[in-house]
Amino acid sequence: MNSSNNEKNIFIVRVGEVALKGQNKPYFERMLVERIRKLLKKFSGVEVVRREGLIFVHSPKEIPKEDIIKEIKKVFGVDSISPAVKTEPDMKSIGDAAVEYMNELIREKGIKTFKVDSKRADKSFPVKSPDISRQIGASVLKGCKVLKVDVHDPDVYLYINVRHDAAYIYQQKIAGFGGLPLGTNGKGLVLLSGGIDSPVAAWMMAKRGMQIEAVHFHSYPYTSERAQAKVEELAGILAVYCSRFKMHVINMLPIQEQIVKNCPEEEMTIQLRRFMMRTAEKIARGNDCDMLITGESLGQVASQTSHSLVVTDASVQIPVMRPLIALDKSDIIEIAKDIGTYEKSIEPYEDCCTVFLPKHPLTRPRLERIERSESSMDVEALVQAAVESEEMIDIYPA
Repeated sequence: MNSSNNEKNIFIVRVGEVALKGQNKPYFERMLVERIRKLLKKFSGVEVVRREGLIFVHSPKEIPKEDIIKEIKKVFGVDSISPAVKTEPDMKSIGDAAVEYMNELIREKGIKTFKVDSKRADKSFPVKSPDISRQIGASVLKGCKVLKVDVHDPDVYLYINVRHDAAYIYQQKIAGFGGLPLGTNGKGLVLLSGGIDSPVAAWMMAKRGMQIEAVHFHSYPYTSERAQAKVEELAGILAVYCSRFKMHVINMLPIQEQIVKNCPEEEMTIQLRRFMMRTAEKIARGNDCDMLITGESLGQVASQTSHSLVVTDASVQIPVMRPLIALDKSDIIEIAKDIGTYEKSIEPYEDCCTVFLPKHPLTRPRLERIERSESSMDVEALVQAAVESEEMIDIYPA
């Protein structure tokens, strides 16, 4: 390998859906580059450049590759990452670099078989992709005596990417989360609790390019300050992926006390949910949020039956996104583990929804009956008082 080309570690970053954005593709790519740069600015001497549909990251050798990869993987819109080596775009240089690269893999991993997979991104390059693979494969066999070709199940795929200004050699394609770059798809307000579901819902919408804010409801002193601290810690984990955001904290106890006084016990859960949605809607409209986001999954609890969701949505006019609606609990738990929120979510805490919890909550509420019960309360005044008493917290990445 030409040592001057490899004074830094090189990472090829591939986009996912961004590649399908047509005339808007440059905008999405710029947003993706900006997000990668933001996460990598903690490291000195790292460069991020966009060239011909790929993003290249160059970092000093002293920074562990694993640290760079860990940060890039957090960026929504990244499909895969490949640590690579760079050489001149001619067959001799590529062959020499491939032999050196494979000998190093033999020493590190004891590989015995390989297959070459080549791509000629520069169509003016005189050797076609299948011929690149055959010629480089022959060079590797000659320079690495212990290796054999296995086209069906090799120990290593040796990837060659020939571009107009350089050729790149790599063997890993480390999967990213995919999705769309953060900030390319509006802003939503997530109803964030300390449970498993709502942090996953927020993460899934952020993965689709949506910026988020959060609203958290508590019932102090029935719920503790420690319970709120747990939610703030969960929000900090989300901010690793979603960047800094605001969390609006609302005490629902005055509303709950009115619900207890004025509504049948079995209605308390659905009534509380409707007040939460109304309060969240006011906060969303006052903070330029396009929609609400909840962690509801169809049929998981009484307030998440189809009838309950219809009655809940009737309380607001803003769109409500439910990205978990068709997922099993096991699916949600797997995502929570993958993104790092699960262990924090399962810590015991008091949820405002468990305060004054009815023994037998309605699962098939009727809207006219719920509205009749609400007519004995000053709904607008209660919601406005809740909004005006909010506490605002800035959430930073954990």
